[in-house]
Amino acid sequence: MHGPIETLAKIGLFQSLDAGAIGLLDRQCSWRRATAGAWILDYQDASSDVFFVVSGAVHVMIQSAGREVLLRHIEAGEFFGELAAIDGQPRSSGILATTDATIARMNPSVFRETVHSHPNVCEALLALLTGQVRMLANRVNEFSTLNIQHRICAELLRLSRPGDGPRGIVSPPPRHAEIAARVSTRRETVTRELKLLERAGLIERRRGALVLTDRDRLRRDIEHALDSG
Repeated sequence: MHGPIETLAKIGLFQSLDAGAIGLLDRQCSWRRATAGAWILDYQDASSDVFFVVSGAVHVMIQSAGREVLLRHIEAGEFFGELAAIDGQPRSSGILATTDATIARMNPSVFRETVHSHPNVCEALLALLTGQVRMLANRVNEFSTLNIQHRICAELLRLSRPGDGPRGIVSPPPRHAEIAARVSTRRETVTRELKLLERAGLIERRRGALVLTDRDRLRRDIEHALDSG
């Protein structure tokens, strides 16, 4: 591949670097295009390279109790594989392309040298890793405390953007199978719980969107469930 899309300039981790430093990193990467639905990395893969999503989006997936669980959604400008580059251990999750994507692959020694040589890159990486630890801690708390309906509501809240007044908009609406992967349940269970939420007036279906009718109420219900759990 050759062309203007082959650059790490839009990767958030490297936003403090000048054009010369970015160009050097560009030349030290290998580049590939992944098609939607293709696995980029398998769980327990022995490689330790870091992957940067220049365009498109991917999901971070693990296997749990015989089904796939979605840990993170990664969009253009983000990256994955940094843990293996740091500790050299096998991959803790698999990576699935959810759209056609352009991926830059960086050798772990280049990644570590860049982090050590540029304090701003190091600070950005530490902030990202801290955010991931907090996010996973919150997910563990939800999984161990909340029932399935509250877990679905918590995920819809994370996916929503503000609408009119107390409303929240989830657009495009995720497939029931995707919600199931996010909250570690089955698609049929998600379908049933969404119908119950709709009957209770907590969500509405519109063309191209799910509407949360009262985000504050959903947050209060979840917080109450977490406190009482």
